[in-house]
Amino acid sequence: MRSIQKSQSKAQGGKLEKIKAIGARFVLLRPAGYPLKSAFQEHPVVADSRLFQRYAQEQWYGEKLYSGCYLFDSRLYPDYAFQVVRVHPRSSVMGAQTTVKVEQKEKQRNIVSYDVRFEDIVGQETAKLKVKIVQKFLADPESFGRWAPKNILFYGLSGTGKTMVAKALSVETGVPMLAVKSTSLIGEFVGEGSRQIHSLYEKAEQMAPCIIFIDELDAIALDRRYQDLRGDVSEIVNSLLTEMDGISHRKGVCTIAATNQIEVLDASVRSRFEEEIEFKLPDAAERLILLEKNAASIPVPMVGVDLKEIARRTEGFSGRDLVEKVLKAALHHAIMDDAAISQRHLEDAVSGARKHYPQAPKEMFS
Repeated sequence: MRSIQKSQSKAQGGKLEKIKAIGARFVLLRPAGYPLKSAFQEHPVVADSRLFQRYAQEQWYGEKLYSGCYLFDSRLYPDYAFQVVRVHPRSSVMGAQTTVKVEQKEKQRNIVSYDVRFEDIVGQETAKLKVKIVQKFLADPESFGRWAPKNILFYGLSGTGKTMVAKALSVETGVPMLAVKSTSLIGEFVGEGSRQIHSLYEKAEQMAPCIIFIDELDAIALDRRYQDLRGDVSEIVNSLLTEMDGISHRKGVCTIAATNQIEVLDASVRSRFEEEIEFKLPDAAERLILLEKNAASIPVPMVGVDLKEIARRTEGFSGRDLVEKVLKAALHHAIMDDAAISQRHLEDAVSGARKHYPQAPKEMFS
């Protein structure tokens, strides 16, 4: 690390003019994050305040400081921004005698922002039973030791409840969940995604016990036979595998990944998961429950409808499909007709969505 004296001797031109200004006695910084939106915003933790003070003085020596301005950390945290909260005297510059303080957010534990519980999820009884082992682990991570369930894979068609079960697990255990979509990890620059993966797991360890939920895993973990693997995607996968392997021994962290296409996952990724939990499409009885449960909150009256018949006609539909493509579509058509929701509205919605489900027997729609 270069010395402050060396920094002073190298100051020239406009920089020299800044240094001649009044040196700040005190500056309070607040971590502000990266200028480009990422999957999550991690805040650096200052382990040694004296070391950071020297680091800050050397990097920003001569920089003009005023409330609200930003200082960009281009060395330790590339392009990471700190905002000046308070500086004394006002409009002074960073100097060799400046005392630097950084606001640190309090660690948030047991803060759950979801409102879904296992009892709210229709069907998927096998999946809910299997995640009980994860529930017990999160309740008492120390008791499991090396037998802890660290990596779980949810697979099944879109809309079958994979994310809902993960949220319910977070709620039932009172454990925070950090959720990220794999597509958001693929950045413009090589190395950005791998850095985000590492920071994600570091943040989870600070909040442990904690759940990391990675959605759309197939976006980055496709079998090499199905894609020309880009360099940045390869780095992301390697970073993820390193974290999942437990080389860093992150205690109290459980990774749950979800995919709609388990058959195309790369074997090296799939082998890291100790448990694969399948999510199936609802049967006729479950479809009826889903229709009745969601229809109860629909804002337009339903007149003369036979939801049992609609449940019979929607084989191959997921729970999300029943809500988005049947009930919501029927609601919108009823609003356009300025009328109550009728059986015709529901049947028209089913017919409109039928083309997406070639696997369902035609007689189911007759």
